[in-house]
Formats: sequence, structure tokens, C-alpha cells
Amino acid sequence: MMEKYRQRIVSDPKIMMGKPTIAGTRITVEFILESMAAGETPEELLDEHPRLKREDIQAALAFAAEALKADVIYPIVENVS
Repeated sequence: MMEKYRQRIVSDPKIMMGKPTIAGTRITVEFILESMAAGETPEELLDEHPRLKREDIQAALAFAAEALKADVIYPIVENVS
């Protein structure tokens, strides 16, 4: 799937300020991830966005997984109560 996401995820500076989007749409990878993190199911996303396909959601997840493999430190701020 990692190779296939490249056919579905695009980045164009003229669309959504260059954020990675699903090809042919203005639906960002960020939107898909945030929606799913908020508890939306893939079925709900597909129902709400008819141009979106199940493979697009899988591609967004694969893209995010690959992006997190980069050698970058992601600080996590702990809440101090």
C-alpha cells in the first residue's frame, strides 16, 4: 500500500496551500486523520464525502505512517496538574 498511496495523495501549492490532499479533491490527509481521531468511522467519512473512496482513506493512513518514519523529534508536552 505504501507505493500505491503516491497515486492517490498529491500536493499542489495552489490547492489547500500545498497540504497533501486526495487526488482530484480538496480533501486533505489532515482532515481524514483528524476525523478518524475524533471517532468518525471510514463508513461515515465515505457517506459524507461521496468523492472519497476507501482506498483514499487507506492511502491517507499509509502516507501519515510513512511521514512519521522521518528522523524528526516530536515533543510531547505533558500536562502538569
